[in-house]
Amino acid sequence: MLSLKTSLKGRYSQLLSRNFTLPIIEESKKGAVTIKNYIDGKFVESKTNRWINVYNPATQKLISRVPEPLPSELRSAAESAQKAFPMWRSLSVSQRARYMFKLVRLINENKEDIAELLVREHGKTLPDARGEVFRGLEVAELACSMPSQLFGQTLENVSSEMDTYSYKQPLGVSSAIMPFNFPFMCPMWVVPLAITAGNTFILKPSERCPLSGQILAELLEQSGIPKGVFNIVHGSVDTVNFICDAPEIKTISFVGSNQAGDHIYARGTKNNKKVQCNMGAKNHMVIMPDANKKRSINSILGSVFGAAGQRCMANSVVVFVGDSYEWLDEVVEKTKKIVVNEGHVPGTDLGPMTTKKALDRAKRIIKSARNEGAKVLLDGSDIKVKGFEEGNFLGPTIIDKVTTNMTCYQEEIFGPVMTVIHVETLDEAIKLINNNMYANGTSIFTRSNSASRKFQYEIDVGQVGINVPIPVPLAMFSFSGWRGSFKGDHHFYGQNGIEFFTELKTIITKLAWQDESDNIDFNFPQLK
Repeated sequence: MLSLKTSLKGRYSQLLSRNFTLPIIEESKKGAVTIKNYIDGKFVESKTNRWINVYNPATQKLISRVPEPLPSELRSAAESAQKAFPMWRSLSVSQRARYMFKLVRLINENKEDIAELLVREHGKTLPDARGEVFRGLEVAELACSMPSQLFGQTLENVSSEMDTYSYKQPLGVSSAIMPFNFPFMCPMWVVPLAITAGNTFILKPSERCPLSGQILAELLEQSGIPKGVFNIVHGSVDTVNFICDAPEIKTISFVGSNQAGDHIYARGTKNNKKVQCNMGAKNHMVIMPDANKKRSINSILGSVFGAAGQRCMANSVVVFVGDSYEWLDEVVEKTKKIVVNEGHVPGTDLGPMTTKKALDRAKRIIKSARNEGAKVLLDGSDIKVKGFEEGNFLGPTIIDKVTTNMTCYQEEIFGPVMTVIHVETLDEAIKLINNNMYANGTSIFTRSNSASRKFQYEIDVGQVGINVPIPVPLAMFSFSGWRGSFKGDHHFYGQNGIEFFTELKTIITKLAWQDESDNIDFNFPQLK
């Protein structure tokens, strides 16, 4: 007979070695997928007659069909999440964290399949897709530490015979309206923290990249999470407005454009919801003359052209200070060597843009730059990739002689397009950046400690890189864009994220071991 210790060890090993599969990945390999809502622990096919088609960005082959849910289907999701909240909240935070440990393991077991699907659906290169999965995983790992993240405060004998303590508690039903450019990572910014803190959740994935949301539902289902704790509703404008209005929903997390973010913030806060919105960006990379030349050039290319420029932290405006402008010719020559192809092709540096609409918009802005007096040093508008001629490909593009009144500077292009500005001093560069309406991220490349210190102190931007091309904080910190790039009181993930998904309750308690006097005290409690 096996000892108890051996038996437990054997069962634990069996659990760790279990081969989990994701049905949505297997289904997607066979052809176009009909996307389903996930409500009350079940995938439910919508009865709608309105559908959105999603195409492989490299081949234009139909990948999936996304429903515009009926109002009754949206209401079912809200009611499911509301019904599950009292049960879920009543579990200890340690019990909820155990589901996150399972989720972390499941993501690790399926990370290659998830990355492969991101390539097909979004157009990322395989290394980029793997990076997205990993950055999402980091937040789930942070959620595993939730028991120590929810500490409150206590003060004994704060006044005569009186103690005070406070603690963080969940709000109820949380929600997220997520973007197409990081369809797995951005939901992972919010879902693990929200549900581990005790909230239930409704996710609206991007209608352009819906499969990643399905993956997350399957992973959480395999973790054993109770039904109703996590729900998915698809769609576009009608679904967004439902989330803004539904009385059950207490928080909204949004990542996307300023136009949508302004609408969601106004409508959500009007309905007394907590709202956090990460929105547009126009990030600048400052190159000082004393910078490491090779590192600077490599960093420019990686930041501007990585993910086909479809990330809000791309430093798409390169500001050459003084003599560093002479490096531009080398930047152009190295850019010409970037390999553009479908993301699964080994050695590919740059994949397609996600949609034909986004490609056409980027081409329009490149054309406007010529018309407005800029100099297009490298134009990727007419690139054709052999074997993928119908793909949404835009080759690396470099626009020089850019001024701040040009369309290519004022609008976020969200494509593999570099705009170049030359200034003579660091003070000019700082002034340029601080005058921009956005303040998501910025970087400086220099060997000078005084220049980097001056830059980080005087720059009016939320996320600053010093010789770092993409200054995105890790999960234990918070994503901290400012001004036109963000609306809300709490930023995403990190300690700010945990505070967003909780509210503070303070308890003042009077010790009752002594007899009360006959006097009535009409004052607030005072220090005595």
